[in-house]
Amino acid sequence: MSQIGFDMRGLNPAPVTPFTPDGAVDYAAIQRLGRWLASVPGVKSLTVLGHAGEGTFLERDEQMRVIEAFREAVGDAIPIVAGITLEGTQVAAEEARRAVKAGAKAGLIYPSHGWLRFGYQKGAPQDKYKAIWEASGLPMILFQYPDATKCTYDLETQLDIAAQPGVFAMKNGVRNMKRWDREIPVIRTERPDLQILTCHDEYLLHTMFDVDGALVGYGCIAPELLVQMIEAGKAKDYAKARALHDRLLPVTANVYHRGSHMEGTVALKWALVARGILDHATVRSPLLPLAAGAEDEIAAAMASAGLGKVV
Repeated sequence: MSQIGFDMRGLNPAPVTPFTPDGAVDYAAIQRLGRWLASVPGVKSLTVLGHAGEGTFLERDEQMRVIEAFREAVGDAIPIVAGITLEGTQVAAEEARRAVKAGAKAGLIYPSHGWLRFGYQKGAPQDKYKAIWEASGLPMILFQYPDATKCTYDLETQLDIAAQPGVFAMKNGVRNMKRWDREIPVIRTERPDLQILTCHDEYLLHTMFDVDGALVGYGCIAPELLVQMIEAGKAKDYAKARALHDRLLPVTANVYHRGSHMEGTVALKWALVARGILDHATVRSPLLPLAAGAEDEIAAAMASAGLGKVV
């Protein structure tokens, strides 16, 4: 693994992409959101254009302008990571080149969509990472998908990708605690320089004691408390981590325990409305508004956790 990239050992929020009421990207709201997140001590980077950011719902020029807008919002305070989501290896490599041009300092490399349904050929993920690095020079984050999908990487594949030039971190969302408990120690031993980040928004407590940090959409609504939870995990302070988990549980339930994990993106926007960062929770299709009453439930959950309006 190359000694490249930057320090992500802490909280790395994956912010939403705000829209205007008529559905256009709201670049002024991006500025507000980005500046606020960058001001929170312990926030190490922002990952844009991911699932929480509705990145695949944007036009190509919008994607690049979103990277640029967040980069302008944070200045030199923290780096921007871009989701690299396109399916084909060559088009993903070109996407990475565009992200570099727009100011991204790293890329979160999504598995090819077809692998979700059919699985991947042995060696294909390694080839994709290699091609992206050679084409763009963009430092890369290995993205481990849930075990319930066919594009989750087996341990050998994870170790192979982590050893490739340009790969400096892993966002692990395997969501199978048997695999987590058995594989993370091996990865730690075999790839000691790899920064390991949890993306288990709904299982933070279990994973917090094994990681260097977190790369989560949750981080864009409750950064102050998640920074504390990461610190408690590193200190092996279970009592403090548990107390933070319990304090956040109503928020977790109202954002991430809904019928579909995709609804979490809509809920994140309502949580940011409750914090005074966004004025409304407009999303793009295929996302839909939440059921009647959800806005009030989310606002009450945020208030119960002491997550009030940002001054």
